[in-house]
Amino acid sequence: MSFCAPRSESPEVAAERGRMRDLLQSAIERLPAIYRSVFILRAVEEMSVDETARCLHVSDAVVKTRYLRARSMLRDTLGAQIEANAQDVFAFDGVRCDAVVSHVIAVLRRKRLIRSRQ
Repeated sequence: MSFCAPRSESPEVAAERGRMRDLLQSAIERLPAIYRSVFILRAVEEMSVDETARCLHVSDAVVKTRYLRARSMLRDTLGAQIEANAQDVFAFDGVRCDAVVSHVIAVLRRKRLIRSRQ
């Protein structure tokens, strides 16, 4: 799995990509070991269920169950982190709000979906 950024990527996009990578890595590291090992072998190393089972000396069913649980735990952890910070990321007030509303109204007027006030 390659984490190299495209050469034309802006510094802001590169920084956000790094932040997301750090969040994901942190969430993976907090998984219990039995789930983390399966997740890393399946998702990162791209091993098959059979290869993962042989490597960990467990059955295919155990690999499938642990992988699904690991993904669920990651989804819950990342969702909670994103939800907790969403207000800061998507602050929508003041000048930004006015600019977005003005843009939407201008588009609607051009499409003749609303009329100008007189």
